[in-house]
Amino acid sequence: MTAQTHIAPELDLHDIQRGVLSPRPSPYAATYVLFRIDERAHGRELIRRLAAVVTSAADTVSPLGETWVSVALTYHGLAALGVPRQSLETFAWEFRQGMAARAEALGDIGESAPENWEKPLGTPDVHVVLVALAPDSARLREAIDRARPAYHALPGITAIWCQDCHALPTETEPFGYRDGISHPAVEGSGIPGSNTLEVPLKAGEFILGYPDELGGVQTLRPEVLGRNGSYAAFRKLHQRVGVFRRYLRDNAADPADEELLAAKIMGRWRSGAPLALSPERDDPTLDTDPYRNSFLYRQDDSAGFITPGGSHIRRGNPRDAAVAGVPRLHRMIRRGTVYGPPLPDGVLEDDGTDRGLMFAFIGAHLGRQFEFVQSEWMNDGVFFGGGDARDPVIGSGDFTIPRRPLRRRLQGLPRFVVTRGGEYCFLPSLSALRWLGDLED
Repeated sequence: MTAQTHIAPELDLHDIQRGVLSPRPSPYAATYVLFRIDERAHGRELIRRLAAVVTSAADTVSPLGETWVSVALTYHGLAALGVPRQSLETFAWEFRQGMAARAEALGDIGESAPENWEKPLGTPDVHVVLVALAPDSARLREAIDRARPAYHALPGITAIWCQDCHALPTETEPFGYRDGISHPAVEGSGIPGSNTLEVPLKAGEFILGYPDELGGVQTLRPEVLGRNGSYAAFRKLHQRVGVFRRYLRDNAADPADEELLAAKIMGRWRSGAPLALSPERDDPTLDTDPYRNSFLYRQDDSAGFITPGGSHIRRGNPRDAAVAGVPRLHRMIRRGTVYGPPLPDGVLEDDGTDRGLMFAFIGAHLGRQFEFVQSEWMNDGVFFGGGDARDPVIGSGDFTIPRRPLRRRLQGLPRFVVTRGGEYCFLPSLSALRWLGDLED
């Protein structure tokens, strides 16, 4: 008997939106614009116009030059366009419910509850999500100004919310950590993953219409609507930078201990160097090392003495660690974009300015990817033996740092991150965008 060679399915990159698979350029500026569709015909015309400028995963040049555009729709948006009921019912049930309805399962309670969200986030008014990226704010504004007449000429379309974002020169997020380091490899995409030790994931984990890790294929009716599309969970997360800095200072013996504590909470040093590869001190030289994200946990750090099991990055991706569940079934593509000005270095009091991250979690399975990670790994610790401990970055409560001879236990972590809103969206393929634009009553 001869061994069969696995052949990855060929992805139709020309039909997949670039924003689904491609890492974001650096540096860049970005903006999120939300639209409400009041007149179906104008909604379809908007989608036709947007379909002409959305860039595919195969394109190296955008129709708008150096500006990249992605388009997503909520369940209410698809309904507003007149997608038939029998088609709407084939979408994932979490998507049909919407993120606001799933708030309790996601841990969006108290200050983060939907009744406290920024309007219109989480309401039925959000129909279309437009995301545009450009090398800098000036060129992004020029592109948006050029596009504005296209939707202003459609009185049945209303722009109801906008959030400008940017990449800081340091490529860090507001808490000061280097961001955008880790992403999975997707079979057939041609884009290498950040961890050379991770076997590429099946395309169906991220793109509808292809086999996933379990051999299943996510489809919609009609096929043109779903194939080459994906789901996205967009979230606006406000970060209390002053509170975070004060907590580190108040619970550390000296500045060096403060940096170590920050690294244990995140699982990486501020430079992005992982504890797994640099356990004792930060090593900024790893920034240029192509293998800076190539590490595992089981053999060298099963008990979490180097990278705590409850740290942020180990919760988000336990890799090969012994946990309840199969980590490969819960991988996502993650995009984070900074909004708001940075809090000046050394300032320990928040100044009332809104700052944080706009997140996009992309995958083909909202339930077992985004929702599972959020509810089971971020908001609980049972999966690695940590009881009911929550993620120390986005949650609150207690945090344990394994060490010999005695563990270090931090108690009463305040809430550093507050959810300001979010949406479950569908990222159609380019052919699906044209299909939506050509719908008829």
